[in-house]
Amino acid sequence: MILVTGATGAVGREVAGRLAAAGPVRVLARRPERLTVRGPGVEAVAGEYGDRGALDRALKGVTSVFLVTNSPTEPDDERVATASAEAGVRHLVKLSMMAVEEPGAEDLITRVQRRNEQTIRESGVPWTFVRPRTFMSNTLSWAPGIRSSGVVRALHGDAPVACVDPRDVAAVAVHVLTGTGHEGRAYAVSGPEAISAREQTAQLARELGRPLRFEELDRETARTALLARYPVPVAEAFLESAERQSAGAKAAVVPTVGELTGAAARPFRTWAADHRDAFGELNP
Repeated sequence: MILVTGATGAVGREVAGRLAAAGPVRVLARRPERLTVRGPGVEAVAGEYGDRGALDRALKGVTSVFLVTNSPTEPDDERVATASAEAGVRHLVKLSMMAVEEPGAEDLITRVQRRNEQTIRESGVPWTFVRPRTFMSNTLSWAPGIRSSGVVRALHGDAPVACVDPRDVAAVAVHVLTGTGHEGRAYAVSGPEAISAREQTAQLARELGRPLRFEELDRETARTALLARYPVPVAEAFLESAERQSAGAKAAVVPTVGELTGAAARPFRTWAADHRDAFGELNP
């Protein structure tokens, strides 16, 4: 039995679906009603990381865990690692981020994930880290602007990033969860090309069949927009990350997807074609 957490998110949803297609899978979810992966082989356990009773129920009889955490303040990795060690879990696969291995990345989110990785290393549970670059699905945040005015607004429009399709990250994670010999390994995962926000906008325009305009945000405007959605430390972390991208720190392409899964990583144009409906029709 494999336990999947974060199954309502971009990667966890795909991991749960792929595993469910091959056999039984258990899912820990704060709100099981939001799960899109269902069926006789899917067992949902309601609960959250801070509920040790729910964690113990979810981990009973489990051999491997796919772990997704995103709180910058809660010790969720420690909670899961401790409970996993006591439950006899034999493999913990953590969704981390590529920036943790980059010395120049010192924003809050990256520092937290570095600490989380260290916590898991020290837990005694055999581990693997899957470290993706920025998800292509992050561009879904552009959908309201595209629908309302045909405009994409973002920082550093010409800064390249080797963004990755969450489906490819999930394919790597499932390969690691169901294969052998991955313990103690960390896998950086990127897409097949470095592409800028301006280029992504052009590709979305082609897929949608209508013109889109890119408008570059200045830092203060971007900061104001982020503060409307996130606490100050998290907003500042996103801004720091954007500056690293502007300096070229996120442009490196790695061959992990193809090497582990045997299938080429999807380019952004494929992701855009598969998700064009998410951007909807231009509002009058």
